[in-house]
Amino acid sequence: MATNEILHYEQGLVETIGNDSDPLFYLFDYDVRSFDINMEFQHFHRFYEIHILIDKDAEHLVDGALFPLRQYDITLLPPLKLHKSIYPEGSPVRRLIIDFSIPEEANPLLNEETNRLLSVFYADPPVLRFNESEQKEIFFHINEICDLLKHKAPGYMLQVHTEFIRFLYCLNKYAPKNIYKQVKENTLEEKIYQVTSYIHAHFAEELSLEFLSQTFYISPYYLSHQFKAITGFNLVNYIQMTRIRNAQQMLLSGKAKITDISIACGFNSFSQFNRTFNKLVGKSPSDFKKNAIQAL
Repeated sequence: MATNEILHYEQGLVETIGNDSDPLFYLFDYDVRSFDINMEFQHFHRFYEIHILIDKDAEHLVDGALFPLRQYDITLLPPLKLHKSIYPEGSPVRRLIIDFSIPEEANPLLNEETNRLLSVFYADPPVLRFNESEQKEIFFHINEICDLLKHKAPGYMLQVHTEFIRFLYCLNKYAPKNIYKQVKENTLEEKIYQVTSYIHAHFAEELSLEFLSQTFYISPYYLSHQFKAITGFNLVNYIQMTRIRNAQQMLLSGKAKITDISIACGFNSFSQFNRTFNKLVGKSPSDFKKNAIQAL
């Protein structure tokens, strides 16, 4: 453990409390990630996720928008939020992932307080950055949790939960002092990620290479070529993936009819939606929804 750092790091420590389908669930994962295992496309979870960068260089995509990260930045991701970590070439990068679910309280007052703590996950921007004194207070609770996970004394799970609630309290306390700024640089990469962010915000609308090239003042050929070079996807496939990911979210989170979801996600016909969903997910929309319900 590197105890001289503000946030203690225990290489290879992975501890799960409960299952990710349980009302109360925690996963603490201290590990390294490198460029060669970057995720292909943005994904989502049915639980909350916290990404804490322990080294000095990485990026996070959230709903297609690019957020450069530096040491001790905290990325907050609510359930069903599309996201992807991007790590640079070179030495592996240390990070801490915390996944969790907190059950609704029987007491309405306590439930209201829990929801207030979780509201920080729905603020903009999704990245929190603090000065050193604030970092020390916030990460004190994570360091306490790390120690509890290592020693596992009787009652440690209860103590982990209590310490985590204190951590959330600190995040809310200091969230108004967030100093993170999503700097807009006039670079080609930033321009392309402006396009991806637009796609995520307007996936239900008619999107085409010609329309996007006009909107962002880039020639169709140049946009098509550079989009593939930077994102790894051709433009049409990226639009399809974004629509299907949002369709999956809708299938999991509501009671809307599948035909209505296909329209809401920008597909011109149900057959096109069904065919694209099968191609990208490996099963039909109805099977996806059925399997998800059975897993609850």
